[in-house]
Amino acid sequence: MQLLETIEIRGGQRGRIELCEGDLTDLSPSERADVLVVSAFPDDYKPTKRSLIGALRRRGLSVKKLARKKDIDLRSGYSCWLSKEFTAQDKRLAYRRILCFEPRERGKPPEVVGDIFRALTPILAVRPECKSLLLPIVAAGDRGYSIAEMLEPLLEAAIKWFEVGMPLERLSIVAHRKAHAEEARQVFLARKVAYEKPASIIASGGADYDVFISYAHANTRECEALEAALHEAHPGLRVFVDRHEIDIGASWQLRIFESLERSQKVVALLSPDYAASRACKEEFNIAWNLSGTGRIRLLPLYVYTALLPAFMTHLQYLDCREGEVSRFAEASRRIVATLDQDDRAVG
Repeated sequence: MQLLETIEIRGGQRGRIELCEGDLTDLSPSERADVLVVSAFPDDYKPTKRSLIGALRRRGLSVKKLARKKDIDLRSGYSCWLSKEFTAQDKRLAYRRILCFEPRERGKPPEVVGDIFRALTPILAVRPECKSLLLPIVAAGDRGYSIAEMLEPLLEAAIKWFEVGMPLERLSIVAHRKAHAEEARQVFLARKVAYEKPASIIASGGADYDVFISYAHANTRECEALEAALHEAHPGLRVFVDRHEIDIGASWQLRIFESLERSQKVVALLSPDYAASRACKEEFNIAWNLSGTGRIRLLPLYVYTALLPAFMTHLQYLDCREGEVSRFAEASRRIVATLDQDDRAVG
């Protein structure tokens, strides 16, 4: 592959985003990566002539066969599934896993492409050995989107996820055709220039909010009870509660990133409605990554028993099931105590 441009993620988080031109089915050993992303229509892995799935099949690797025994299936929440580890017979297929992106609905590009990075949070939580990702400009082939309308939101999402601490070291975005590569280079270069401007550097300093409450709107009553309990435990506490619906799309994702980055603690009110909410899972995933960098602390609070993704259960949680708002007073005192502990540590 030919390397065209690179964005180095600034700050304490290691990471590199590359734009390359080349054939993802004809790699050298030095271009090896842990995971290759492919895109498909739901449950349709037909090896068409123009698709990457078709090119892989011609090299002896069947995505259809890999789909029969998935390692991690996140299609219901994140439109993706991860294959089990494999060793391809053709050495030019220099990767160990496939991440298949198959959105259930044909939405706007910013809505669907971000699912790839949202899926990486639960995947990397249980498969931390996956450090490098090869990514074609998804949905720009058989799905019919242009290079620009897919690459722009893809880059926006990738940069933000790297900045909040997604534990991926290298993302290589690959254009297959020369004409596509030149168009992609112009889009990539414009985003790189904007990213590297001094004015775009994230301001340092203290958080604007002490606590960000992440909740499903069906649990508004519980959210209001917790907010009241927090203010009773600490009258001057700065609590962020988003009481307005946010439109799904690029502005939705960016608003969540910005709000969470301005908070010291994130309290997630876990429930079946929370687990079913795309926005809630987005908030939790961003908070999970930020907590891994030490920039915030994520405090799950169980309000109703729910079947949660495995990675959501890894953190110690405060138990207020089943909707026992009477327990919020004690939970609030413990949340405030963690703030005091952090303040003493900084002092």
